[in-house]
Amino acid sequence: MVGFYHLTSLPILLLLVGLWGIFVIPFNLITILISLELLLLAASLNFIIFSIYLSGLIGQIFALLILTVAGAESAIGLAILLSFYRLRGEITISSLVSLKAS
Repeated sequence: MVGFYHLTSLPILLLLVGLWGIFVIPFNLITILISLELLLLAASLNFIIFSIYLSGLIGQIFALLILTVAGAESAIGLAILLSFYRLRGEITISSLVSLKAS
């Protein structure tokens, strides 16, 4: 039988991969956006696992809300990145300096 610690190892691994993608390899904005999605997926998996382990329903409802926010965030983020790429021709962190209000 799969134990509680085995179930929580996958969200921890997703959390570490998401943090690694944000802080270690922030080359372009798409990798940061994907890493942010991994962080939200790890949080929702933790809510689901604890909801099943504690026999509650609130964690699963929170997981649905997190996935809804993640879907909206990815759609809006990709639309902004697409318009930025059409305007500048590249998607890098160093090109975001031109977006600052002066």
